[in-house]
Amino acid sequence: MNTKDAIHLAGGYCNSKTTYSRFLTREVSVGDIPMGGTNPIRIQSMTTIDTMDTLGSIEQTIRMVEAGCEYVRITAPSIKEAENLANIKNGLKARGYHVPLVADIHFTPNAAETAARIVEKVRINPGNYADKKKFDQIDYTDAAYQAELERIYKKFAPLVKICKEYGTVMRIGTNHGSLSDRIMSRYGDTPEGMVESALEFMRICEDLNFYNLVVSMKSSNPQVMVSAYRLLVEKMVAENMNYPLHLGVTEAGDGEDGRIKSAVGIGTLLEDGLGDTVRVSLTEEPEKEAPVAIALVNRYAQRKIETTHQQSREIVNLSGNTITKPYETAEVNAFIGGSLVPRVVVDISNENLKDPFVLTPVGYRYDAVNDKYHMGDQSVDFVYLGKNLPSFTLPGNLKVLYDFETWQNLAEKGNKHPVFDLCEYNETQIHDPVLNLIRIKNDDLLGDVFAEFKADKTTVFVLETKHLHGMADQRQFFNNIQAMGLETPVIVKRAYLPAEFSGPIGDWMSPEEPISKIQLYASTDLGALLVDKLGSGIWIDSPATPTDKIASLSFGILQATRSRISKTEYISCPSCGRTLFDLQETTQMIRSRTNHLKGLKIGIMGCIVNGPGEMADADYGYVGAGPDKITLYRGKEVVKKNVSAVNALDELIEIIRSDGLWIENT
Repeated sequence: MNTKDAIHLAGGYCNSKTTYSRFLTREVSVGDIPMGGTNPIRIQSMTTIDTMDTLGSIEQTIRMVEAGCEYVRITAPSIKEAENLANIKNGLKARGYHVPLVADIHFTPNAAETAARIVEKVRINPGNYADKKKFDQIDYTDAAYQAELERIYKKFAPLVKICKEYGTVMRIGTNHGSLSDRIMSRYGDTPEGMVESALEFMRICEDLNFYNLVVSMKSSNPQVMVSAYRLLVEKMVAENMNYPLHLGVTEAGDGEDGRIKSAVGIGTLLEDGLGDTVRVSLTEEPEKEAPVAIALVNRYAQRKIETTHQQSREIVNLSGNTITKPYETAEVNAFIGGSLVPRVVVDISNENLKDPFVLTPVGYRYDAVNDKYHMGDQSVDFVYLGKNLPSFTLPGNLKVLYDFETWQNLAEKGNKHPVFDLCEYNETQIHDPVLNLIRIKNDDLLGDVFAEFKADKTTVFVLETKHLHGMADQRQFFNNIQAMGLETPVIVKRAYLPAEFSGPIGDWMSPEEPISKIQLYASTDLGALLVDKLGSGIWIDSPATPTDKIASLSFGILQATRSRISKTEYISCPSCGRTLFDLQETTQMIRSRTNHLKGLKIGIMGCIVNGPGEMADADYGYVGAGPDKITLYRGKEVVKKNVSAVNALDELIEIIRSDGLWIENT
């Protein structure tokens, strides 16, 4: 079974309660800072300095702590780095910093056993701690499989006993791209395989009476990540486990894309009440990760306060359940719904509608010399003008939305469509024969007005919400209309007022904070629905945000949820002490020459540890193999080894060209 087939079979825990609440986990103490239970959701990140650079590691850790990190992770690929953690720890204490340190371990049990005697927490990857990853397909008999588990038990038990003796916490961190050959052979590249990979090690810990555990299910694909965590919680509950959850989208990338992808994955799970510690992985300086994580987490700390002190109205549930199933719709006007990609709506009603260049930010570049428009892969599908009329001719392939009152008085209605409220739609006999958009909320389903509503082949819902737990409210709407047997396409709309982007966290964020926060909020609210296959379009309404940012964000959310591919995707690791080249510079270099290759996924990995595993979802890979040496991949296959970094990008482009996938950037 492949990943795509398994995502929705993973199902798992999904919290659609009336009010926000967290899944109650076991409390574990990482040094003096406990996580899990009723503790705040903790913030962490990972250093990028060579672990043997003691002073550099100390200074970078201090910058991370001052940016908001409560735990700091440091790579320990061998015993020498593990031993040097003591020097880093002592240096931090000498400067008055007592932040708990986490050793990141891959492949090397002896390094883990050394580090566990020094730091407060060790992270091991069950895919490569005592197992192997050579992309071999092996048909294990039950007896052979059990024999492998017994071998792993013997190899893993010494670390567990050391952690018990020293009071060290352990994170069992599964990565989607580095599942062992044994797990892959039995479960495939699936959320189920990810969960079982961790559970095998968790069961060993419990057999040895060790419970100081944290668990993670990371992937560069937010859909896979969300499914895996939900399934993990379901399986833990079945086995009477409730260990704290570390949330993160691995190799998310940088800039807007990295923030969107992180928020889709992490935010969706936070909405479900899952998560006890968060690490946002960006291909940027590590101190830039904590503010993004804090912005995500603070939203739920605030929601907990609001739901505790306010009387939150109950979410309307007409379906009798809260189980989310993909919503299959009819296709309207051969343009929206059905199997078509989700559509993008942007409000330009407050822009200068006397100037055709106002459409440039939404993807329609006006050519004044030839009086025509040029479209791109990120040209929006609808613009909303409300009550305002433009004084120039709009592109013929752009659909324009007007409030019903304005629309009905238009002399020419071609490609122009009305937006109604429910009362308007029911009361008038004047409907568009092509497309009618109807504003609706989940609460409306209970009213007499909705009882009078009759859907037809022209209707599309614009789903709004004013509920405190808005995503759950909108998710329940889909359950409700499915139970009614409706197939009407739904454009999910979320409105954000400027006040939502102010507050105490403004003290530590950059002047671009409102842009950063709407990226995180909208990616969570809309992305959480799209990963569950809910919604035929999205509409972000934020008067304080520039139109071009709204358009870019909308397409970014669709890309991150794999709902609509409109650009090249980069699976880029956040750098660490193992990195063999400047990741930020290299990522930008590769992006500058390949960002026109719509639909391709390119992995950019700093070292062989993350390389073949974490970019297993990529079409091509650029992986550090040694100083000034790059190994190039086609999927999981090594194509060229030890290419000079000077020539590596050119060589990668030639591989893409030879596969017939290169397009000249005009």
